[in-house]
Parts: sequence; structure tokens; C-alpha cells
Amino acid sequence: MSNNENQEISMDDVLNKAIKGDLEAFSVLYRENVQRIYAYIYYRTGNKHDAEDLTARVFQRALSHIQKYENKGVPFSAWLYRIAHNLIANWHRDRSRKKEVSIDETPMEISSAEIPESSVIRDQEIVELMGYVRTLPADRQTLLILKFVDDLTNIEIASIMGKSEGAIKSLYHRTLLQLRDRMNEDKK
Repeated sequence: MSNNENQEISMDDVLNKAIKGDLEAFSVLYRENVQRIYAYIYYRTGNKHDAEDLTARVFQRALSHIQKYENKGVPFSAWLYRIAHNLIANWHRDRSRKKEVSIDETPMEISSAEIPESSVIRDQEIVELMGYVRTLPADRQTLLILKFVDDLTNIEIASIMGKSEGAIKSLYHRTLLQLRDRMNEDKK
């Protein structure tokens, strides 16, 4: 197959091949989605080791059930996010308390132009914000992660969460208000 023919194969074709058991096609789906699924899980768990383990389990489960996948016009990633959501819910249920993120596990992107003091302050603010986000209900955490980490549109988020676009807009607004109120309460 020439390079042009490879480029002409759509993701729907790849998905259909994966559904029929083509492991190479599934590996394409894996490569297309693994980073986003990992980021989603990481921000929900706050621990890179658990995020790696759960990400692997998402794709193991997807591979073992892909023959049952039905293409209903929503992105394949929505199915993966749903698997991840269920695994995270089980992960939280198996723990008696929610885990706080240590500063060592916080994603830090330091530019070379930043002075160390401002970097430390920003990192502390990120840890504090993630602590507040983790106190929100799971659906609101999911919304914020999909919106700000994965940079998805409201329509894409609605598809993944099984809600209407209007419901997502409303949930987003209520979530930001709730987050602001919680942060203001603690500052009093």
C-alpha cells in the first residue's frame, strides 16, 4: 500500500478493522487516544502510577470488548472515556478516602525564562486548585478535565458524557460557580 493510500484510510475504516479483530488497526486507535485518556485519568486520580495502571486497563478492556462496539456516530474516544470513567469510579470506591496530590506528582511545566519563586508559587496554586477540583462530584471533575486539559468543545463533551450541549453549558456554569464559592469560603 502506498503512503497516499495509507493517508486516505479514515479513522472510521481503522475502527471498523479493529472491530473485526485487526490488532494493527487497534494499535492506531491506541496511539490516537492514549495520551488523552491518560491525562483524564491522571487528573481524576492525582497519581501517575495509578493513572498508568488504569490507562492500561482501559485499553485492555477496550481490546477485549471492541467486537461489541457499535459505531453510533459519536467519537470512539467517547467509548474510551466511558470505560475510563467506570474504572475510576471503581478505583475511588475501593479507597476509603480521596487521595491528595503531593507537589511531587503535580504536572509542572517550567519555562526557562521563569524565575524559581514564581514557578513555586504557580505550582502551589495548581496543587491548591486541583485539591478543590477533586472535592467536586465526578461528573463536574470530568467536565473540567475534558474542557481544560483535553481542550474539547461543549459538543464533544456532551457526546462523551451522554448529555445535551445545553446541559453541558449549564453544568459548566454551575461548576465554576461552585468552585469559586468553595475557594472563597476557605479564604474567609
